[in-house]
Amino acid sequence: MAAGARVVAVDVAPGALELARELGAEHAVDGAGDVPAAVAELTGGGAHASLDALGAAVTCANSVRSLRPRGRHVQVGLLPPAQGRPEVPMDRVVALELAVLGSHGMAAHAYPELLGLIAAGRLDPGRLVTRRLALDDAGAALATVGAAPGIAVVTSF
Repeated sequence: MAAGARVVAVDVAPGALELARELGAEHAVDGAGDVPAAVAELTGGGAHASLDALGAAVTCANSVRSLRPRGRHVQVGLLPPAQGRPEVPMDRVVALELAVLGSHGMAAHAYPELLGLIAAGRLDPGRLVTRRLALDDAGAALATVGAAPGIAVVTSF
């Protein structure tokens, strides 16, 4: 997409998969199925990089299992203790020499490059905004995060 990646989106929500396709994902995979097998087939052996932004044990494990040798997994979504710890397939990590990274998000020193992509028109984060809300509606929207694809933004105060 903006950085030249060929993206395989994975989700259990059809609306989220459709939005991913609209935003440039080359493939969309139903997360309720055998994700690692589907990704391996679509990519000819596994992804070079995977990103788990949800933070569920199953998405973390599927993300790691979807990588090709020397692939890189980035864990952005926090894994709540109530879910239990994910079973990261360390045998696969070692055997395939995978890199497993944790991230809280983008470091401030990288902002200029990101903003440059936006200014050049190569990246349009506005396309992710699917709902605009009044501040009074923010609480209800927060309670239903994940129910609808895209991002809700408070635009009326």
